[in-house]
Amino acid sequence: MEELLTVAAVARRLGIAPATLRTWDRRYGLGPTDHAEGAHRKYGPRDVARLMVMRRLIASGVSASDAAETALEHKGGATLRVTELKFEERSDLVNAIYRSAVALDREFIASSLTKDIKKNGVIRTWQEVIVPVLIMVGDDWAKSGEGIEVEHLLTEIITNVMREKTNITSQPVNARPVLLASVGEEMHSLALHALAAALSEKKIDCFFLGTRTPLEALSAVVTRSAPPAIFLWAQLPINAKPKFFNDLPSVRPSPRVVLGGPGWNEKDCSKVAMVHDLPSACLEIERAVGL
Repeated sequence: MEELLTVAAVARRLGIAPATLRTWDRRYGLGPTDHAEGAHRKYGPRDVARLMVMRRLIASGVSASDAAETALEHKGGATLRVTELKFEERSDLVNAIYRSAVALDREFIASSLTKDIKKNGVIRTWQEVIVPVLIMVGDDWAKSGEGIEVEHLLTEIITNVMREKTNITSQPVNARPVLLASVGEEMHSLALHALAAALSEKKIDCFFLGTRTPLEALSAVVTRSAPPAIFLWAQLPINAKPKFFNDLPSVRPSPRVVLGGPGWNEKDCSKVAMVHDLPSACLEIERAVGL
C-alpha cells in the first residue's frame, strides 16, 4: 500500500504553503494523480517526487512554468540530481542554496556544495558560495529574530560536507600534524572544518581538537607531537585569551601560531600571526610545513 498524504502534510514536507500546492495543481497540473472530483486531495509518492523536483528547480532560479514542465516529465524518485541544474553565475548558486536552506532542503544543499567543491576546490567554494549564504541567513535572523533553525541546519550540513572532504592521506607532506582548535568555551568550529578540508586537499595532515579546547589539552598535544603550526579559532572575545598561545610549552622547533576569528584583539596578539580568511590561514600553515 502506498502512503497517501494530505495537502497539509505535503506542504510541510516541502516547506511551502498549502496554497502554493493548490496553485501548482490548478495552473500546471501538478496535483494528485488519482484525485477524484469532490474528494480530498491525497498525494502518492510519485506525486510528491514531482513536487520536490518543482520546488528544487524554482529554488535554483528556474521559472515556475519551465520547472513544472520538467517536473511533469520526471518519472524517478524524489531526488533531482544537482548535475541536471546549471548555474551560469556564482550568485545563482548562492541564491539557490539560500532558498534551499530556508526550505530546509538538506539534500540539495549537500549535493550542490559537494559538486562545487569537486569542481572548484574547498577554498573557492567557501569564499564564493558558503560565506555569502551564511551572511544572508545571518542577516535574516538579525532582522527578524526568526530562522535560527535554518542557520543550525545549514551549519550542520556544511560541517558534514567538509568532514567528507577531510581525507587522512597515507602520504602527507608534513611529518608532524598541524593542530587546529577552538579555544576556551568557544562552540563555533565551522571555520575549523573548512580549514581542515582545505588543508586535506593540499595533503597537510592535522590534529582536529574541535570546540571548547582548554589550554591543558593544547599543551598536551604540543608537548607530545610538536606541531609545525597551531591554528586557534575564537569567534567571541570572551574566549580569545592570550594565555592560549603565550602559555604553551616550549618545544623545538617552535610552532607557528596562527589566530583566526573575530574574537581576537590585534593589540594582544602582535607576536603571532593573525588571518582574516581561509586562503590566508592556509598560506600561513603551508609556510610552516615548508611548502
